Amino acid sequence: MDFAQSFRLAAPEVLFSASGLILLLCAAWAKSDRAARAITWATVAVLAVGAAMIAPTLFAGASGPDTLAFSGLFAATAFAAFAKLLIIASAAAALVIAPAYFQRLNAYRNEYPVLVLFSVLGMCLMASSTNLLTLYIGLELNSLAGYVLASFLRNDDRSAEAGLKYFVLGSLASGILLFGVSLTYGFAGTIDYAGIANALTGQISTGAVFGLVFVLAGIAFKISAVPFHMWTPDVYEGAPTPVTTLFASAPKVAALALAVLVAMVAFGNQIIAWQPIIIFSALASIVVGSLGAIGQNNLKRLLAYSSINNVGFLLIGLAVATPPGISAMLVYLAIYVPMTIGGFVAVLMLKDENGEPVETLDGIAGLSSHRKVLAASLAVVMFSLAGIPPLFGFWGKFVVFQAAVEADMIALAAVGIAASVIGAFYYLKVVKVMYFDAPAMKATGKSDWMHQALLAVCVLAISPLGYIATKCLGGLADLAAGSLLQP
Repeated sequence: MDFAQSFRLAAPEVLFSASGLILLLCAAWAKSDRAARAITWATVAVLAVGAAMIAPTLFAGASGPDTLAFSGLFAATAFAAFAKLLIIASAAAALVIAPAYFQRLNAYRNEYPVLVLFSVLGMCLMASSTNLLTLYIGLELNSLAGYVLASFLRNDDRSAEAGLKYFVLGSLASGILLFGVSLTYGFAGTIDYAGIANALTGQISTGAVFGLVFVLAGIAFKISAVPFHMWTPDVYEGAPTPVTTLFASAPKVAALALAVLVAMVAFGNQIIAWQPIIIFSALASIVVGSLGAIGQNNLKRLLAYSSINNVGFLLIGLAVATPPGISAMLVYLAIYVPMTIGGFVAVLMLKDENGEPVETLDGIAGLSSHRKVLAASLAVVMFSLAGIPPLFGFWGKFVVFQAAVEADMIALAAVGIAASVIGAFYYLKVVKVMYFDAPAMKATGKSDWMHQALLAVCVLAISPLGYIATKCLGGLADLAAGSLLQP
């Protein structure tokens, strides 16, 4: 094994590991609010350097044996690079919006950016995993940081409850996943994705099917796919909003990348075994996400069901089980990230005169009368999430449905399109409340400039201007999908 080559390929992860340890020591010694902000911006800088190191891998379309490191335990492919860049962008957004939020509560601590950085490290390992051991290590590193982040406000009952629920259900999901890994190893005789694919050819045994189902069930929990979605609304509502912003974006990218790796690489010769499972989960997630959001009054819970709904559309790309399907899924994922971040940042900016959060539909009634720009920005996010043209969210749904139709899965596309119409109801309801209801005059507090800047970036990305990037985004997604399916 060439250690120099391995460390070169894994240089961003090495950077995150070393920087995390150094910043952890700084966090232990420095206890001031100014130090916490300095550590936050240092973490953002580390993530930016990591992204600069990862980007060439994507543009080069890296694939094949030359991308393997540490005796094949790690792969720096273009597919992994695509996912990592989205993960890093999401984590950076969760970092820059945090100080202003926690400052109001006098609860910002040095550990927050360090936990986010270690979570990013775990997610990057997930995206670059080549066997079930790397998968599990990355997943647990991300999860352990997530449990602490969810309960970061120790004196807030909702945050403590969210952390406890996430920990208990997350531990259960990890156990299910580990049991599936054990079964897969028992019937395949290896934990390498390529080895599993070679071992499980032809007629698959019942035991191997159970292993596949348990592994997919563990991953489904991380992406909030039905029927493993039950934790999402409660955790999203109770966790601090910057943490919820992170949960709704970065871990979903990592877990969906992991689902693609497991399904298309490890079990790529058994598509007929897992495709019905993915189709059911996709359709169920779309329907449950659409219907579950209708009766919600809390905006964070509404966005939680929206994330479940969007996961269903993303899984349609995986269910197609073709390179165009995976490429379409990656395009949708790249559009989903700014939509989600924009939605939660807008919620973060909804405050009363005392700085207390306004998170209910009743509280934003008539918002357009006194916060015109914020109301317009939130309306753009809602219309884009609903997939209404000419906003960029429409393009994400279009490419996914197009891939399904081209693969002769017309019934799947038709059901998905019909369910998306149902989902448009609650998105339009938010817009109706802001523009047509009598003003409640609750969300009158001023917003932090960083929140305003980030919301502006997200709105521009999902506006019709986003179509300028369709050719580039589609090309990069094709490169990533192609690298995944090459030997």
